[in-house]
Amino acid sequence: MRAFITGASGFIGGHLAARLVRDGWQVRALVHKSRLSGPENIESVSGDVRDFDLLKNALQGVDVLYHLASALGASPIGKRDFFEINGEGTRAVLRAARETGVRRILHFSSAGVLGHVKNGEVADERYRLDPRDVYDASKLEGEKIALEGAGSGQNIVVVRPGWVYGPGDRRTFKLVRAVARRRLALVSGGQTLQTPVYIDDLVDGALLSAEQGRAGEIYNIAGIEVLTVRRMVEIIAGATGTKPPRVSLPLGPTKAAAWSLGKVFSMLRREAPLNPSRLAFFIHPKPLGIGKAVRDLGFSPAWDFQRGMASAVAWYRANGWL
Repeated sequence: MRAFITGASGFIGGHLAARLVRDGWQVRALVHKSRLSGPENIESVSGDVRDFDLLKNALQGVDVLYHLASALGASPIGKRDFFEINGEGTRAVLRAARETGVRRILHFSSAGVLGHVKNGEVADERYRLDPRDVYDASKLEGEKIALEGAGSGQNIVVVRPGWVYGPGDRRTFKLVRAVARRRLALVSGGQTLQTPVYIDDLVDGALLSAEQGRAGEIYNIAGIEVLTVRRMVEIIAGATGTKPPRVSLPLGPTKAAAWSLGKVFSMLRREAPLNPSRLAFFIHPKPLGIGKAVRDLGFSPAWDFQRGMASAVAWYRANGWL
């Protein structure tokens, strides 16, 4: 069996590629700017996710497509670029898959499409959608395109991951390093709820979705715990041997600073130290209910956040990051 992965040079894509290789798949991967860091026996295709002709050629003979390639929230690019990559890029991938006869497609969306889950609620796959920034809106555009493709007969399943973390994740590392150096302040007391998911659990859920998910359906793939940001930071502090932060910043001025820094650094084509996308983790709750994945797919997360974060921190230390 042959799998094709877009975004294989990213954190999730790299772990997924390595798992597929271990499971005996032949893996071909689309890479853009970053090199693959996974197993050497992965066939690499260099190019842009919007290049239909390249995609059509690369998808020849592929059985299952995993579409992860995305412009990330903190990327120093403009609104048009986000929608071209996350929206039109998805359209190009699905069109190429249709014309080459790919039998199964797993599209990775984002919990960001929910925007802000109300206090006291946990979002299932039918929860209202209210993206709060350009990244989330562009991911929603890609999700809609995927579901439209399923409605037109393509065998497409959509997954929405929780807050992903684990060994090798650079996004998580920035938070871990800030906690370890005691340079992190919470926002509004850190009461925002999130559902962290360890990378191995996410990969398990993705493979189950690709194997058993129903075409045209969305599955939340997250951990078993709904935690406040404060509790997550306390666990990170424990794993790194430091004390959790005591300082809490007021919401209004922090949002204003994030918006201003995001605008300035975007014009400079650089990643801002704080922007609305980075701030979203601290102020926009996105607790995901995984009941549908448990019932329909047999999904069963094995890692709680304390054990998973201990594993991630051990990896960071062993590899000289901390």
